[in-house]
Amino acid sequence: MTSIYLINPAGDFPTYFGGEVLAASGAPGGVMMADLSSATIAALAPADFNISLCDESISPVDFDHPADWILITGKVSQRGRMVAIADEFRRRGKPVVIGGPYASLSPARLRGHCDVLVCGEAEAIAGDIFADLRAGKPKDGYFGDKPSLALSPLPRWDLYRNDRAMLGAVQTSRGCPFECEFCDVIQYLGRKQRHKPIANVIAELDALWAHGYRTAFLADDNFTAYRSHCKELLAAIADWRRDRPMEFVTQISIDATRDDELIDMCVAAGLTQVFIGIETPNVESLRETGKRQNLKISLVDEVQKLVDRGISVMGGMIVGFDHDGPNVFAQQYDFAMATPIPVFSLGALMASEATPLYDRIAREGRLLTGGVETQAVPWSSNIQCRTMSMEELHFGMQNLCNALYAPAAFQERMLRLIETFGRHRNGSAPRPMDANALRAIEKQAMQAAMQRIVKYGQAEGRMWNKVWGAAVRKPETMTIVARILFQYAQARHMFDRGDYWEPQLSMAPAPLPAVREAAAV
Repeated sequence: MTSIYLINPAGDFPTYFGGEVLAASGAPGGVMMADLSSATIAALAPADFNISLCDESISPVDFDHPADWILITGKVSQRGRMVAIADEFRRRGKPVVIGGPYASLSPARLRGHCDVLVCGEAEAIAGDIFADLRAGKPKDGYFGDKPSLALSPLPRWDLYRNDRAMLGAVQTSRGCPFECEFCDVIQYLGRKQRHKPIANVIAELDALWAHGYRTAFLADDNFTAYRSHCKELLAAIADWRRDRPMEFVTQISIDATRDDELIDMCVAAGLTQVFIGIETPNVESLRETGKRQNLKISLVDEVQKLVDRGISVMGGMIVGFDHDGPNVFAQQYDFAMATPIPVFSLGALMASEATPLYDRIAREGRLLTGGVETQAVPWSSNIQCRTMSMEELHFGMQNLCNALYAPAAFQERMLRLIETFGRHRNGSAPRPMDANALRAIEKQAMQAAMQRIVKYGQAEGRMWNKVWGAAVRKPETMTIVARILFQYAQARHMFDRGDYWEPQLSMAPAPLPAVREAAAV
């Protein structure tokens, strides 16, 4: 029997949506979201294969594993660890196969670290890959195209450590119709969105429910892009969850708020939290990067519309566009404080390989090499800015991070979220959280977040008490608030690890008044 050891490496650094704060608190390792990629690849393997899964954020890699083949998947934020694991297994004489998003977008960077390189999506080529592995004669490389998602199997959650993941995951589509210059999604998955058959989605939800999940991430790059299909899917999910009160988190674009029926259907289907690429309130920067869906609307008003209906928002925020001057940090801060968005994933503009932005910046001679390759951390970029020095960019981002996550500022946005959440909902409020029904990892995450936050100081402790007290008084917000407080603790942990937290802003040469006032807690 052919055996494979399938590894999802740990990230090279903590991120806004990681789970490192769990282990940092002394709890067993865990993740915010279960790894859908490895469970799906395992499901593509023939029944006669012996498969073991390792999510390194949950348990360490076993370098003595007896498997015939080592399979590694990962994103750009895992590149360093992918390479280290692959090199160590090859040093021990094990053949290594690498695939996934990073291998597909930057194959040259991984070619020398594996025996077999898989680029593109796997469903249509998996049969050939596994047949060749069984025969012991694989090709050097395999290249997948954009298959029908009807070919995507039910993930092998039976092989995964579901007890150490807070959210399950199901993918209902791939691709995005928009053309944001900095985004690599359309380079990898295409602009024509492909949809998984709705019956298959429901079957995957059944499996997640059976494995104990009560919240799931709909792992779509733009869940609401094709509204007619989305409404059909939402209706099916709403019907499914009548006896299974699962909550959902996903990614949408802000233009979804133009369709009131769509938003009401999202709420009815249990969608309680969305990530939106806000990027910037700077109109010229939005035009520059092709983010047309964010233009000609009030971003603040549209975000508030979602919260009023009963959907909380996480925001993506980027600085360093060509039209961003040194005042962009104060502009971003003022925008954030006008919203009920507690968590912003702030990053400098990054030119990822295979994107139009990368090609343009390279042509203009402004590409910085030898540094970071991902926008997942806020303190670096591979682009030489037009309007400010790298020092100004660095210190401006540090000021902005510290200001956004200063306890008083975070508390203000959280209380606005809790106060306005669901106030204009069309329909009944969701059933309040039953604390006795929380899974063990959710209880551990809440405890870890509380311990981490209150240890930072009195201001953080007061913030925790006020925010959690407000959530208790509005029970339908408790699961969401608990998740956001964990994300706050994770963000602060990330800033600490990056030596980025400096509440008094003493490193900044000239702090902006609005930022200084909020951060001086």
